[in-house]
Parts: sequence; structure tokens; C-alpha cells
Amino acid sequence: MKNVIIYTKDYCPYCVKAMQLLKMKNVSNIQEIDITNDTNLQEEMLAKANGRRTVPQIFIGDTHVGGCDDLYALNEKGELDKLLSSA
Repeated sequence: MKNVIIYTKDYCPYCVKAMQLLKMKNVSNIQEIDITNDTNLQEEMLAKANGRRTVPQIFIGDTHVGGCDDLYALNEKGELDKLLSSA
């Protein structure tokens, strides 16, 4: 299973919802990066996410998934499992 990186902030219901889906999918290798009070990490996320400022920003392997709604949309299409498991 691929590594998952998720950029989050405190008090973010969408971050919690995204994490719940990933845990429901039995993803164990999640690296959560809290950018709440760290401008360097915020800049890192902006650069990796092509300027998207909202959280969460989710990366599965080298693929930028986007935010919580994007993650759930992938799951609805049946593409999330493929993305998580592909080598």
C-alpha cells in the first residue's frame, strides 16, 4: 500500500472526515502534517498542492488527490482502492 501524506489544521472537520475514510480503508501508513501554526509547512503544502490553500490536502504516493471531497469522489468512483494499492 502506498504512503499517504495529509496536510491538516486544528479544528478542521474535513480533515477528520478524510482521516476517517482512510482509516476505514485500513490505511496504516498515513503521515499527518499539521500546518496550523507553521508557515514553512504551509508554504510547503502550497508548493506541492499547486497553490491550493484549503486543508486537507492529500497525497497518495506521488499523486495529489486534492481535498476531502476529492478523496470521497475517488472512493465513490471505485478508484481510491486502486490508487492506494497500485505500485
